[in-house]
Amino acid sequence: MTLFATVALALALAFAYAAQLARWLRVLQREHYEPRSMTRFLGRWSAPPVAGASTSSARAGRRGLTVSHLLVAVAVVAALVHANVVVDLATVSYGLFCPVGLSIRGRTGPLRFTPRLRVVAASAIVVALAVSALGPLGTNPFLGAVVMVWAVPPVLDGLARLLAPVERRRAQHFVDLARRRLEVVRPVVVAITGSYGKTSTKNYLAQLLTADGAVVASPRSFNNRAGLSRAVNENLVDGTRVFIAEMGTYGPGEIRDLTEWLPPDIAVVTAIGPVHLERMGSLEVIEAAKREITERAKTIVLNVDDVRLRSWVEELRNHGHRVVTAAARGSGDVRVEVADGSWTLWVGDDQIGTGTMVVGVHATNLACAAAASLELGVSSAAVVERLSAVTPSASRLSVARAPSGVVVVDDTFNANPDSARAALAVLGTLDVTGRRVVVTPGMVELGALQYAENVRLAERIRATPADLVVVGRTNALPLSEGSPSPVMRFDRRDQAVAWVKKNLRDGDAVLYLNDLPDHYP
Repeated sequence: MTLFATVALALALAFAYAAQLARWLRVLQREHYEPRSMTRFLGRWSAPPVAGASTSSARAGRRGLTVSHLLVAVAVVAALVHANVVVDLATVSYGLFCPVGLSIRGRTGPLRFTPRLRVVAASAIVVALAVSALGPLGTNPFLGAVVMVWAVPPVLDGLARLLAPVERRRAQHFVDLARRRLEVVRPVVVAITGSYGKTSTKNYLAQLLTADGAVVASPRSFNNRAGLSRAVNENLVDGTRVFIAEMGTYGPGEIRDLTEWLPPDIAVVTAIGPVHLERMGSLEVIEAAKREITERAKTIVLNVDDVRLRSWVEELRNHGHRVVTAAARGSGDVRVEVADGSWTLWVGDDQIGTGTMVVGVHATNLACAAAASLELGVSSAAVVERLSAVTPSASRLSVARAPSGVVVVDDTFNANPDSARAALAVLGTLDVTGRRVVVTPGMVELGALQYAENVRLAERIRATPADLVVVGRTNALPLSEGSPSPVMRFDRRDQAVAWVKKNLRDGDAVLYLNDLPDHYP
């Protein structure tokens, strides 16, 4: 090989590695630096299901061939016959272009060069240089570089795990600042968790309390250690009366850690369900992780429409906690019952008041918020007055009419079976004269339940009745099984939106159900 060819190949491999690193660093950042997430997503991108394949073949693991598969086969065969240049060229092609569809720059979430990302990226480059230096020891002078191009996802998984304690120590400074700020301001802390419904409940509660002033809620989905410490440090001003903290978790111990420095006076648990089941493994693990929020709380508000939460009540009371139950049906200390477009607030056996229900407001979450506001000293009369002014959270079952006259239901933030059922119920009851359409990529992170739940989702869409437009490849197979004749299938949501704008008219309605970021296939 000539010197020019050698240099050109070395540069090509360097660019291929850089392209892979940029792709997978973005995925790692979107997945909150969780170890194992890169390997999991590599599987998703390398082996998407074949649209139209049989159910039995999909469940047996038979998948469609991709460009990644082809290049892997070429590289392996070439390595066996010692065709080093072919191995190198196949590696360059893979690094620059694969997985096909996984963007380097990103449409829905570009790479953000935070301090944490820079540390991970620098560490990955150091590892790549060290391994590449071993290449001349083999028959292929570029063997080390070849290995590193293919190995970016597992290497990033390893670095995420290795560097997690470093990041935790770095973030501890901000946690300590937040702890001191809380000790100075001394607000009443309301902590809210749940598999779903926590953001809506947080926003409903903030609306019920705002008239009394001095209320701060954690912004957007700042619901982990870094986000909540930042919310406290940046937003908790002197005189803050109530701080509402949304608390999320990807595994056991995380909420317990949050409540150690952010102990709740009132804890609210909205639901237990299969969200993040892929990460946590079982509903029992999810339930135990959510229950950590009760350990330091003086008062606990539970949604007893949820059968798992209903089972907590007696035990928590036996351990000395004050437990307030909330519900939209059946029994509960505080209930928001909905009928014929109106809500009725009950406290115990007393009917407190009624009002008009805003479309998109979730009754159970509203009951949880009402119960928490009553515990915070808001009068029942004030709660009744404010309930009718509560509005849906952004992108959570909000309803609006487009200039074209099409009714648009935006539920792009939600992605679980219960919220999907609620959204389809809203779509089915809209006063429209034309067609109803659901645009969705389906639901993810449901572990072993994901296939069956997406089949059921498509069946419910068909029964609404509504036309189904499938976005992406992630759940294309189960959605197509549940609705054998989807209207259209698009790779990206913007393509589906363009189709909706072109084909729907005044009198039609569209539900945008879930919106996967573009690091999903």
